[in-house]
Amino acid sequence: MIPTEDASARKREIEDKLKQEQETLSFIRESLEKSDQLTKGMVSILSSFESRLMQLENSIIPVHKQTENLQRLQENVDKTLSCLDHVISYYHVAKDTDKIIREGPAGRLDEYLACIAKIQKAVEYFQDNNPDSPELNTVKARFEKGKELLEAEFRSLLMRYSKPVPPILILDTIGGDEDMEVQEDVTLEHLPEAVMQDIICISAWLVEYGRNQDFMNVYFQVRSSQLDRSIKGLKEHFRKNSATSAIHSPAIQTKRKETPTKKPPKRPGFEHDLRGVKHLSDDKHGAACLSLQEALDNLMLEGDNIISAARRAIMRHDYSAVLTIFPILRHLKQTKPDFDATLQGTAASTKNKLPALITSMETIGAKALEEFADSIKNDPDKEYNMPKDGTVHELTSNAILFLQQLLDFQETAGAMLASQGKTQMSALSWAAEMSSSPSYKVLGNLQLNLSNKAKVYEDPALRAVFLHNNYNYILKSLEKSELIQLVAVTHKKVEGLYRELIEQEIQNYQRSWLKVTEHLTERNIPAFQPGTKLKDKERQIIKDKFKGFNDGLEELCKIQQGWAVPDKGQRDAIRQAQKRVVSEAYRAFLQRCANISFTKNPEKYHRYSPEQVEEMIDKLFDTSA
Repeated sequence: MIPTEDASARKREIEDKLKQEQETLSFIRESLEKSDQLTKGMVSILSSFESRLMQLENSIIPVHKQTENLQRLQENVDKTLSCLDHVISYYHVAKDTDKIIREGPAGRLDEYLACIAKIQKAVEYFQDNNPDSPELNTVKARFEKGKELLEAEFRSLLMRYSKPVPPILILDTIGGDEDMEVQEDVTLEHLPEAVMQDIICISAWLVEYGRNQDFMNVYFQVRSSQLDRSIKGLKEHFRKNSATSAIHSPAIQTKRKETPTKKPPKRPGFEHDLRGVKHLSDDKHGAACLSLQEALDNLMLEGDNIISAARRAIMRHDYSAVLTIFPILRHLKQTKPDFDATLQGTAASTKNKLPALITSMETIGAKALEEFADSIKNDPDKEYNMPKDGTVHELTSNAILFLQQLLDFQETAGAMLASQGKTQMSALSWAAEMSSSPSYKVLGNLQLNLSNKAKVYEDPALRAVFLHNNYNYILKSLEKSELIQLVAVTHKKVEGLYRELIEQEIQNYQRSWLKVTEHLTERNIPAFQPGTKLKDKERQIIKDKFKGFNDGLEELCKIQQGWAVPDKGQRDAIRQAQKRVVSEAYRAFLQRCANISFTKNPEKYHRYSPEQVEEMIDKLFDTSA
C-alpha cells in the first residue's frame, strides 16, 4: 500500500499541473479572440482602402487620357510648324543664296557648294510638290547659274596653275640613271595641293550632280597641253646639253692598253620623255578625261626615229649603238602598266601605240643580237687592221664589251629573244648559248677568228704575243664580270682552258729565244784543259757562239721592245721567266769559257755581262725604254 503522505503529495502535484494547464488554455483562448478582432479590423481597413483606391482610379484615368490627347496635339502642332518652316525655307532659298552665287566659288568653295546643295533640294521639292510654281523656275535658273560658275572656276584654276614642269625638276623627280645610287624621292607637284583638292571637289560635284561631262574636255585640253609642253621642254633641254646624240656615237675604239669596262651608249632624252609622261599624267578621275594623244604621238615619233637609227647602225655593223634600245625597252616594259592604267578607256589606236613600239624594238633588238654573233665569226682578216705591236684586237675588246654591256639588260634581252620565237631565257643564258651552241659560239667564234687573224703576222713570236694578249684579255674580262658565271654553266673548265691557251702562247713566244740560247749550249765546244792552246777552228767556234748570242740578243730586244703586253702581271712574268732562262744559260756559258784563250780582244765578243743581259730583257714590251 502507498503511504498516505505520498498519496497526498502526488495529488497536490497533479492538481498544480492541472491548474497550470487551465491557465495556459485560458491564455490561448484570449489570444485567439484578440487575433480574431485584429483580423476583422484589418479586413475592414483593407475594404475601406480598396474602395477609396477605386474611387481615385475612376477620377485619374479620364484626366490621364485627356492629358495624353493634349500632348499628341502639341506634337502635331510642332511637326506642322516645323514642316511649314521647312517648306517656307524653300521659298527663301533663291533670296538667301543670291549673293554667294553671284560672287562665285573662288576662295570659299565649301560654302558655295553648300549653297548649291540648298538650291538643289529646293528644285527637288518644287518638282515633287508644286511643279507649276514660279519658284521652281527661279531655283532652276539659280542652280544652272551656280553650275556655270563652278565650271568657270574649274577652268580658271586649271589655266591659272597649270604650267610646264621645268626639265631639271622632271629629271630630279624620275631619279636619273638606274645605274646611279638610289636617291631620295623628289615630289613633283603638278598643281598646289589646295588647288588640286578644289579641282577634285568641283569635278566630283560636276560628275555626280552636274550631269555634264564637258568639263572633262577642258581638263584634258589644258593638262595635255602642259604635258606636251613639259615633254618638249625636256627634249629641248637634252638638245642644248648634248653635243651629239648617243645613238649616233661611233663604234668604241680599242686602245693599246687594257680597255676598261664602259656603260652602253644611252638615249636619255627618249627614256626621260617616257618617265615624264608617267609622272606628268596626274589625272585623278580616270583616263577618259585626259588626252595624251599629242604627247604620245611625239614620243612614238621619237621611238620610230630611234628604231630607224638602230636599223642603220645594224647595217653599219655598229652593234654598240643598238644597245641604246635596251634601257629604253626595259623602261617601256616597266612603265607599261602605268600607261595602260592611264590610257584606260581611250581609243584602241591610242592604247596600242606603246605595245606596237615595244614589239618593234624587240624585233630590231633580236636582229642585232643574232647579227652580232655572226659578225664575230665573219669579221674579215685585214692586214692593215692588225695591231703592229700585237696588242688586243678591236674585235676582241668590242665583242667582250658588248657582252658585258648586255649583262645589265638580262631580262630585257631574254624577253626580246622570246618574243621572236626563241626559248625564254635571260641575257646570261643567251650569252651562254652563244658560247656553246654550234650556231652561236661567240667566244668560240672569236677564238677561231683570232687564230686566223694571227696568221697575218710573219713572225711566229709576234703571232704568239698577239694571241696571248687577246686570250688574256678575254679571261680577265670574264673574271671581272658575271660573264665567267654564265660561261661556266656550259663550260665548267672555261677558266682552265683559257689559262692553258695563254700558257701555250707564252711557250710559243719563248721559242723565239732559242736562236739566242742555242749558241750557249755545249754543243761543238771542244774539250780542253786549262792553259791548253786551242786550234784556230776551235777558237772560231767559240767566237761564233759569242757573236751569235750577241747578235740574236740585240735583234730580239730591239724588235720585241716595240711589242705590247698590256697586262702588267703577265708582262713581268714573261720577262722574269725569260731572264731566268737566258741568264742561267749565259752565266754557265761564260763560266765554261772563263779560262779559255780564244781571242786577243775578248771585249769584242764578251760585250754584255749577265746583269746587262737581264736589264735588256727588262726593257721588252716597253716602247718608252
